[in-house]
Amino acid sequence: MRKDKVSEPMDGLERLIDLEAGCLSRRVYWDSRIYEQELEKIFARSWLFLAHESQLPKPGDYVTAYMAEDNVIVVRQKDGSIRAFLNTCPHRGNKINFADAGNARTFICNYHGWSFGIDGALRGMAGQELFEESGLNREDHGLHPVAQVATYKGLVFGNMDPDAPPLSTYLGDFRYYLDVLLDMDGEGTEFVGGCVKSVINCNWKVPVENFIGDIYHALWTHDSAARAMLGGPVAEVYKDPDSYHVNFNGHGWEFNLDTVGNAATLGDKEIRKYLYRLQPEVARRLGELRSKMIGSISSAGVFPNLSFLPGQNTFRVWHPRGPGKIELHTWTLVNKSAPADIKDRWRKGAMMTFSPSGVFEMDDGENFEFSTRTNAGFVTRQQDLYMGLGRGTQLENSGLPGNVYRNQVNEANHRAFYQRWLDLMQSRSWSEVPQRDSAQLSETAFEYETDAKEAI
Repeated sequence: MRKDKVSEPMDGLERLIDLEAGCLSRRVYWDSRIYEQELEKIFARSWLFLAHESQLPKPGDYVTAYMAEDNVIVVRQKDGSIRAFLNTCPHRGNKINFADAGNARTFICNYHGWSFGIDGALRGMAGQELFEESGLNREDHGLHPVAQVATYKGLVFGNMDPDAPPLSTYLGDFRYYLDVLLDMDGEGTEFVGGCVKSVINCNWKVPVENFIGDIYHALWTHDSAARAMLGGPVAEVYKDPDSYHVNFNGHGWEFNLDTVGNAATLGDKEIRKYLYRLQPEVARRLGELRSKMIGSISSAGVFPNLSFLPGQNTFRVWHPRGPGKIELHTWTLVNKSAPADIKDRWRKGAMMTFSPSGVFEMDDGENFEFSTRTNAGFVTRQQDLYMGLGRGTQLENSGLPGNVYRNQVNEANHRAFYQRWLDLMQSRSWSEVPQRDSAQLSETAFEYETDAKEAI
C-alpha cells in the first residue's frame, strides 16, 4: 500500500515562539500551512483519546471517534482487546459506519456492500466472484488499522504512528496526577449519559491553552456565573501559596488543594459531601496531597487535545476542523462506585455548567472565537502575544513529579505545551523529537494496565 513521504518541517517555525521572552506569534492560530503540518506532525503521531472502556463492555461493542480529521471505529474484539480502524471503505472511500455507538458482528459499506469483520478483515462483497477473477486478494484490502491502541485506567488511546513511544512513556509521570481523577478508590471510572457535540469557530489550541493551565481567566470571565452557582465570587487565588502548575511532555495541570472548589461550582452540596466522605480513602491510597486535589479548583490536559476539569468532571476532546473551527465532544466522567444519585447529580451539574448552554461554557466559547478571529487581521497578526506569566517560579525541590511551578495563576504550562508543539513540528520522526522531560518515578509507582500494542 502506498505511503506518502513525510514532509519536511516548515522553515522558520522557531521564529514563531520565544519561550524565554514568553512571546507567541499569532500565526499559530490562523495559518493554513501550519494547520496542515499539525495534522501530520502532531495528530498523526501523538497518542489521542478514543474512548472510555465503559463504552465498550462486550465483544462487538463499538464507538466512532476522531483522530483530528480522521474518523475511526473503535471496537472491542472477541478476545477482549480493543482495536481501531479508519472508518472508510478501501474500495471507493465511502464512510462505513454512521452510528456513534452500538454492537456489531460486521461493518458493511452501503455503497457496494463490502463487508468487514470487527477485526477489520474484508469478509466479502457483492459480486465477489468478479473481484476474485480480477485477482483481488481480500487480505490486502481490510480496514486500515490504527497502528497502536493502548489503555490507561479505563481511557483508550490510539496512535497512527507505529514508531511512536508507548503510551506509558508518552504519559510518563503525568500519570501521578491522572490517578487523582481515574483511581480515587480503586474501582475505576465510567462515562454517564451520552456525548454532547458542539461546534466552535476557533483554533483548536485556544481552548487547549485555556484548560491546560488558565485559572487566571476564571476570576474575570466566569465571575457572574460563579456568583450564580456559588452565591458569591470565586475564591481569591492570585497569591495562594499552596497552588501549582505542573507539566510533563506538554501535558499540564494547574491546581490548588481546597478539595472541592471545582465541585462547588456545580451548585450541589451532595456532590461536595460525597467527595469529603471519599477523601480519607483517597489519602490512604494516593497520599494526603492528592486527596486534596480530587475536586479542587483546577484544570488539566493531555497533549495535544484532551482536556478535563476535576470536580466538575467535564471530559472533552477538541477535534480540529481547519485552522478556525473545532468540533467539541464532551462527556461526564464519574467514579464507577459512586451512588446512582450522585452520578446523576454530576451529569446534570456538568450539563448546567459545561455544555453549549452551560453558564461557564457560553463565556468561554465567545472568548475562544474572538481569540481566533481577531488574529487574522494583516496588521494585527504582526503583533506577538504574551505568555510569560510565572517566569522564574519553577520549584526545584517540591517533592512532586514533573516540572513544578509555584502558583496556579501562571503560564508555565502554556510554554511547556508550545515547546512540545514546536519539538514535534520540527521533527521528521519520533527519533528526532528532543527528550526534555525524564520520568522521576519508577514504573512500580503506578498501577496501570499493560499497553496493548497493535502494529500495522
